[in-house]
Amino acid sequence: MIALVKFLHFLAISIWVAGLVSLPSLYVQRAHVQTAEDRFRLQKIVRFSYVKVLSPAAFIAVASGTTLIFLQSTYLSWFSAKLVLVALLVLLHVLTGLVIIRLFNEGEVYPAWRFVVVTAVSSILAIGIVYLALAKPEIPALLPGWLHEPGALKRILDPLIPWEIP
Repeated sequence: MIALVKFLHFLAISIWVAGLVSLPSLYVQRAHVQTAEDRFRLQKIVRFSYVKVLSPAAFIAVASGTTLIFLQSTYLSWFSAKLVLVALLVLLHVLTGLVIIRLFNEGEVYPAWRFVVVTAVSSILAIGIVYLALAKPEIPALLPGWLHEPGALKRILDPLIPWEIP
């Protein structure tokens, strides 16, 4: 069961990251489109990629990753760092969607410098996630120890909650 979920997780992350790395190259092509028909065709390709491929892959990656957390009970410092990088990847995904909404308005272009920066950031996040997942380095805890304990938040907030939670 765990092997199947890991395979699904790896496959979904691969598709998601590949899309986030490659979409900016499609954005740059917006500047070279001359006719409205060509602009519409490029917009259809970009929107299809984002809505029908990347977003479902992102959802499956996050859902299968969350499932793996519960199946494997991973509560180590490298995993917390990996979750931070995944959160940044989700933020990049949302910003990508906002770019798509605006990019195909009349007169809009995607600058080449932004293409370089976004592609580099996407690649660095992906490499960081793979490194943390494979190397599992011991990262010194920058936060108090109770933040790394499973159930600590419930224990701390329990006296403040007026109703009983089973």
